Amino acid sequence: MQPFEMSRRTMLAGAGAVLSGVALSSIRAVEAASAGAAATSAAPAAAAGTITLGKDMTVNRLGFGAMRVTGEGIWGDPPDVVEARHVLQRAVELGVNFIDTADAYGPEVSERLIAEALHPYPRGVLIATKGGIVRPAREKWDRDGRPEHLRAACEASLKRLRLERIDLYQLHAIDPNVPLEDSVGELARLQKEGKIRHVGVSNFDADQLAKARAIVDIVSVQNRYNVSDRTSDPVLAVCERDGIAFIPWSPLSQSPRDSNAGSREALAGWASRRGVSFPQAAIAWLLARSPAMLPIPGTSKREHLEENVAAASVRLTPEEMRAIG
Repeated sequence: MQPFEMSRRTMLAGAGAVLSGVALSSIRAVEAASAGAAATSAAPAAAAGTITLGKDMTVNRLGFGAMRVTGEGIWGDPPDVVEARHVLQRAVELGVNFIDTADAYGPEVSERLIAEALHPYPRGVLIATKGGIVRPAREKWDRDGRPEHLRAACEASLKRLRLERIDLYQLHAIDPNVPLEDSVGELARLQKEGKIRHVGVSNFDADQLAKARAIVDIVSVQNRYNVSDRTSDPVLAVCERDGIAFIPWSPLSQSPRDSNAGSREALAGWASRRGVSFPQAAIAWLLARSPAMLPIPGTSKREHLEENVAAASVRLTPEEMRAIG
């Protein structure tokens, strides 16, 4: 079974190669490739290809993380609310159709801005959000995985996002004071009630993922991952094997805790030689790292957004990936 759906352009290009001896098929393949190139030019995010979540939701494999459209410290309104809305609208114009947020971003601000900027949502745009973290103060990110809190959080997100059902609802983090089975079990109940289409998890290790999957179908995992921090490789391996989307956060490896500094330096050197920015190289590396990968780089500026989305067209060869390490 192929866990991830190939893009139409990739399939047609492959078909054209196999049937190169048949003139009519070759002509059709060329026409299809030309149409695909035109679509990619109009929607640059499409150059990353597609990924399917839960067998029924296919999105371009370069999304947008909406954490940074809030105020400083991910707290309160952004200094320029109009620009924040424009960033979200521009993302969709560029072909981004997977937007990730959480009720903790602001808190509540990111979800509200998404609805203000994009509702009614264009066809095919998937809004993913998360619950399970509360923000009693700017500097505090406290976990709350109690079933009653998750239910209230999900229902509040539905209202803010102006949705009848959330396509992807993720447990933001495991609460050490609440059994994982209780937290994930509540998401399973919300799914049965029609308030959630699919369930995802965040900040899970491989054992925790296995426990969650014994309760409900998990279609995505969102963990910290970048060229310098690959501690979630065991989770990524499960995702690749079983057709689960892996959503990496902190894609630019800017933390001192990132251990693999050599690979980061090698990637920076490659970016310099290729004439691309390091953020573009970091995103391109993630896309090349695994077909399960669904990067969600975020920003509060349109110019940075356009730079990030342009990374969908940047390619690293297998040899270059091996050299970076």
